[in-house]
Amino acid sequence: MIESWVVDGSSGVPVSSEAAIEVLRERIEGGCLETWLASSSGRSLAFVTNAKRAMVILLDREDDPGKHAVEPGALGSSAGFILSNGQHDEYPNEDTVPIGEAFRIVDHIISRGSWPPDVQWVTDR
Repeated sequence: MIESWVVDGSSGVPVSSEAAIEVLRERIEGGCLETWLASSSGRSLAFVTNAKRAMVILLDREDDPGKHAVEPGALGSSAGFILSNGQHDEYPNEDTVPIGEAFRIVDHIISRGSWPPDVQWVTDR
């Protein structure tokens, strides 16, 4: 069975990887910096951004702490990650990836069901 993905809070219609990236771009332009996608297999994909870098988190099930994409060796930290509950976060740049890379990761997870083989990630346990 092929896994399908929907954007939380949307019509519930499954989206292609290309459509998901377009939704992410539109939401960022509209000031919505946190987006969750849900899969037909029970997985969740979180995308939180400050429009320059993003934290991409994949959870295998509801109680899973998840895994997130990292950029080892990235210096400094970035602020401006605004969650839907109004919380403002700042993350070490090592725990986020550049926005273009984040889009590529989301595209790969939705279209192929896994992290891109060249992406580094850490388990959040």
